[in-house]
Order: sequence, then C-alpha cells, then structure tokens
Amino acid sequence: MNYSEAIRSGEKTLSEAGISEAALDARLLLEFVTGCSYADVLAHPDEEISDEQTQLFTKYINMRAGRIPYSYITGICEFMGLSFFVNEHVLIPRQDSECLVEEAMRFVFDGSDILDLCTGSGCLLISLMNYKNNCNGIGVDISEGAVEVAKKNAEARRAYSGPSAGSIRFYTGDLYDALPKETGVFDVIISNPPYIRTDVIPDLMPEVRDHEPVIALDGGDDGLEFYRRIAKPSKKYLRRGGMIFLEIGFDQAEDVRRILDANDFTDINIVKDFGGNDRVAVARLR
Repeated sequence: MNYSEAIRSGEKTLSEAGISEAALDARLLLEFVTGCSYADVLAHPDEEISDEQTQLFTKYINMRAGRIPYSYITGICEFMGLSFFVNEHVLIPRQDSECLVEEAMRFVFDGSDILDLCTGSGCLLISLMNYKNNCNGIGVDISEGAVEVAKKNAEARRAYSGPSAGSIRFYTGDLYDALPKETGVFDVIISNPPYIRTDVIPDLMPEVRDHEPVIALDGGDDGLEFYRRIAKPSKKYLRRGGMIFLEIGFDQAEDVRRILDANDFTDINIVKDFGGNDRVAVARLR
C-alpha cells in the first residue's frame, strides 16, 4: 500500500462511519504513523508504506471510525503553540480555550502566583507560565488521572524551559479543598470548569459524549454549579485586586456575570472567542 492508496482507503472507512473530515483525518493519521509530511504525501503519492505501518494505520483508522477522538489516538494535542499529552482522563484542549490564555496574558505580570482550578491536562496554566517569567503556579483537579497527565505535561515543559520557567505544582482534590493548608493567596485564578448542563450531555457528539470524561463536562442542572463554587470562596484565596479568568459556555455570560458581581468582583468583562461566541469571563476582586 502506498500513501495515496492508504489515504483513499482510510477516507472511505471514515466517511462510511460519518466522520465529517474523513480525508483530513486519514491523512493526519498516515502522517502520524509514517512520520511523513503533507509535502511528502503530495510529492510522493506512490511511496510504499511497510506492512507494520499498514497494520498500525488500519488500527488507528478503525479507532477513529469508532468515534475515538484523533488526539486520544495519537496522545498529542497542540495548544498555544505547545504540544500536550492527552488521554481519556482529560478534556482535549480546544482552540477556543486559547482565548482565556491570551486574555490572561494581558493582565498577568511576571512573578505572579496563579491558581488553576479544574486543571485537566494543565494546558491553561502551563501555557500561561510558558509566556510569562518566574510565575508560580498551582493546578488542582478532582481526577487523579487528570493530575497525572498535568504533571507529565509540566515535566515536559521543564525539560526545555529556561531558568525563568517558575515553579508549578499539582494537587488532587475538589477545588480549593485540594490546596495545602500552608498555601497563601494568589494574584490570579484561572479555570475551564465543567459547564455543560446535565440534560444536554446525552446530545453531545459521540467523540465528546462517549470518550471525554463526563466529570469534566457536567456543570450540574443549570451548568453553573462550578461558577458558584469557584466564586463564593474565592476571596479567601485571591488577593484584593486579583483577577479571575473563567471559560464559559456561549449562552452563560449574563448568569456568570451575576455570580461574579454577587461575590465581590468588579470590572467584569466578557470576551468572545474566534467564532464570535462569548467564551471568557474576566473580573477583578474588589
């Protein structure tokens, strides 16, 4: 089997399974298996792939046809120009979430103390610390599996970060309860909490509903449970004048605004994502 034949075969299988971007996914999986580039595929469509590569490519195509997300198959996801390890214990980082990091970068200063609640893969905290100097970060998640993933991603960053990388720690537990008693206060709180209404989850696309961790998706009956649980105790953990950055659902802006206002936050602003949807709530503690 050559490059061209493999892509055609993979595309056919994925199309029959209802994958919307069948051709793209087939090509990307071929590139992942063989180490070739898109330019190689275009320039050398008749290049043969080995029997071992053919078997692995077929395995991955069948996994994708089973609606397993591409990033869970490869174990890699790109976010904010960095590569993150992901598995079934964490949500796959979305491009829309980059808005939170980019907005936080406008306000976070070098040397800040940052708390990341519901850290998942650690992509928000690690990305923010990558682009700021000498920050100290703590990430917490209720999932032990997620914390292990975040630690792995932090270690990968340390391997090629300079002396300005700062310190980063991760703890397992339920929001603020995960923090050691000796933990001080923070300049910044960031979070991409579960915010999907419980009754909506069965209607999500199969890749999300059947494969991403429900515990990281389910925001309770109204989708706002974690915003209330983050905002109410936050004044104990955030310095006066400190900033909070929360990812929100496209239809949650006014509800989250009211929650923040009722818990001593001011200068509340809603930031839209690249698609024009409300995506990040930003506020300052009074």
